[in-house]
Parts: sequence; structure tokens; C-alpha cells
Amino acid sequence: MAQANLPGSLPFFFRSRIVRGLASACLFAAGTAATSHHVYGQGGFTLPSNSVARGPSTAETPSASQGFAPRAAGPTAANTPPSLQTPPQTTANRNALPAGGAAPTGQLSGGGQLPREAGQEHRVYNISPYTGYLTKHDRPHQAIVDWIVRETGTDVWHTEPFGFMSADRDELKVYHTNEMHQVIGGIVERFVAGDKEPQVMNLRLMTVGNPNWRSNAHMLMQHVNVQSPGLQAWLLTKENAALVMNMLRSRTDVREVQAVDLITNNGQTEKLASTRGRNYVLNVKPSPANWPPYEPETGEIQEGFQIEVSPLLSVDGRTLDCVINANIDQVDKFVPVELDLPLPNNQVHRTKIEVPQLVSWRLHERFRWPSDMVLLLSCGVVASPERPQSSLPLFNLSSITGTTAGRADALMFVEFRGRASDNLTTTPLVPQIGSRVSAPNRGRY
Repeated sequence: MAQANLPGSLPFFFRSRIVRGLASACLFAAGTAATSHHVYGQGGFTLPSNSVARGPSTAETPSASQGFAPRAAGPTAANTPPSLQTPPQTTANRNALPAGGAAPTGQLSGGGQLPREAGQEHRVYNISPYTGYLTKHDRPHQAIVDWIVRETGTDVWHTEPFGFMSADRDELKVYHTNEMHQVIGGIVERFVAGDKEPQVMNLRLMTVGNPNWRSNAHMLMQHVNVQSPGLQAWLLTKENAALVMNMLRSRTDVREVQAVDLITNNGQTEKLASTRGRNYVLNVKPSPANWPPYEPETGEIQEGFQIEVSPLLSVDGRTLDCVINANIDQVDKFVPVELDLPLPNNQVHRTKIEVPQLVSWRLHERFRWPSDMVLLLSCGVVASPERPQSSLPLFNLSSITGTTAGRADALMFVEFRGRASDNLTTTPLVPQIGSRVSAPNRGRY
């Protein structure tokens, strides 16, 4: 050990006491170093100078990102009052509403595992054998999801037991009970194993002025129960349907509005529409040019009919499920309302606005019938989907009186004609769709 440089003027007694003190200090430092080396060898790491002991363990204190905040050197946790200790973060206080009113992020339940209290199973269905044929369709798999929801209802996907469904072009992923998978498997099979060729649905829309046509056709038709109020439905063989059609065409109050062959793939939805706009005076507002003092503000109402048809064949092709969504709107007349508006010279400007009187009819129903029969629907005596126009505009009384010929028994014949390749027809295969801008509402179910 090196000798300490001590002043020579100190007495020998003091110098010997100082040398012995320095020697003791060196021995204590050496022992401390040996002890620290022993802990490192056992634990594999050194204790940091700012660590806080947590019981008998000598492990390093986790950082704040691991749930504990480091604390400066000082009293140990055992000697620190509880009010000064940093509590560990738990799931409860991690998901508490933070300061500032921010929305909670939700709790992680079940360790991140999906609930299985009802024996739910996750299954993946291969739907590419169906969607692979529909290369011109944007989202062909959406039809499968729509028909599953029509079959199961929407409540089973938003209530207990927990389940979900997701689809893309190749796969349908479903998490639900075994009973629900049996239903879904039957629907998927009708798409995957069914006919992939385009099919023909023949639609004929007719109006009859008097509903007494039923007197002669009653024995040729089989009545079908429906849910929509005011709607009647019958099933006819193709031979009887031809007889009823001939009887109707022989009447003078019958008008054939539309006859078209819709080309559709199995399960997909096709639309048929015929609408036209009718203008009317919606409001009167001050003129920016100050003369004339007021100017009319016009509005437009679309009248006519819109029909959506979504057919789904069984695997053997003997049964047809079809969802029909029909909307008929007609302006019965415009009711005039007189307005007296003030003028700057204390006079009155007299004008009028128009209030439309509408007659509408709605149908959204699902039917199932043998594919070799014809479905006949009657709306009852409702707004006529086709307003007749006068061949001579000068004698068009509707434009003078503001009324329309408004009531008729609307009939719709729906017939499945099989594959498009087996049908030769002269009617347009692709109907023209009206340009009416509709609200962003899917309304599929």
C-alpha cells in the first residue's frame, strides 16, 4: 500500500493514528467491492444506484413504461409511507376516462380471446366457385351476406350469443353457434353448388281499371298468404297464366305498362325503373333584380315505379326464393295556395304556390314458389304506376285542372324462365334504369 504524504511537523502519535485510519478505510472499500462482485455473479446484473428495493428480491426496478416509475435513492419501499408510493397501473385505471374528457378505449376482456359461452365456432367458407364467375360484378360476395341476413334475421348478429360475419371475394368467415352454421351452410351451398349461368326473370306490369277481373280468373289461381297489407298473391301454372293474360288483354281498361326479361345471376339483385319528373311552384322568394319583385322557386317530384328483384334458386333448381321490392309514386294533383305579398308602394302582389298531393304504394316481400309456376301479385286499387298522356297536348285536361288519372289495380306477373342461353327473346334484356338520385340507404333486408 502506498505511503501517505503527511507533514513532517506532526507528532509521531498523530501520524500513526492517521495511517491506521487510512488502512482501515482501504480494507472496507475492498470488502465492499468484493461483495458487489458477488451479487453481480449470482443475479447476472448490477443494482442501479437509483433502484428501489421491493421485498427480498434484488431484481432491477422496471421503468415507467413497464408500469412502475423509477424513484431516486433514498428510503426503501418498506419504509416509505403508502401515500408517497406510486401505485401500479391496472386494467381498471388504465381504461379510466382520462383528463380532458377523451373517450375511453375499451377494456380487453377474456385475455383477448373470443367468448365461447354458447359453444361458438369459427368457420371459413370457400365462396370462390361462385364469385369466380362474376368477374364484371364489383362485390358479388355481398349477395351471399344479404341472403344470409334475410334467412337468419339481423338480431342474431347484434345480441347474445356473440357472433360475427365477414366476407371477401374468396372467403366467408363466420363465428357463431353450430346451429347457425347449419343454416349458413345451406345458403352458401345454394350459391356455390347452384347454377352459375345467368338466369332469366320475366316481369310484366299491367294495370286494370276495375278489379272485377277476378270473377273469371278466380278458379285458375291458387291463393298465397302474404304479409304486406293490401297485397294479394296467387300461384298459377304456366298454362293458366297464359289464359289469365289473354282474358286481361281482351278488356278495354287494361294497360300493359312494362314487359321485360331481366338477366340476373343467382342471388344477385337487378333493378327496373321508369320515372319522370313533374315540376311545380315550391316557393316564392324576393327577386335579386328588384323587378319583378318576386320570383318563383320550382321543385321537382319523381313519379313512376321502381322494382328490385333478387332471385335465389335451390341447388336442384326446383324451388325459387325471390325478394321483390317495388315502389310506386304518383302525383294525384297539385293543390294551389294563394299568397298576398307586400310591394314597396304599399300595394299587394298576388301569386300562388303549389302543394303536391301524392299517392304512393310500397311492397317489400319475400316469396318462395316452385320454379315451374308463375307468381301473380296485385297491389289492390292504388296509384297507377303509368299516367296516360294525351296525344294532343292542347286537349290535355290534366295540365289545366292539375289532376291525373290516378287509380288502377296494378298487377305484376313474375315468371322464371331458366337459363339465358336457352331463351330467345326480342325484348330488351338489359332494361334502362331511371336516373333518379336516391338516398344512401341500402334497405336490403
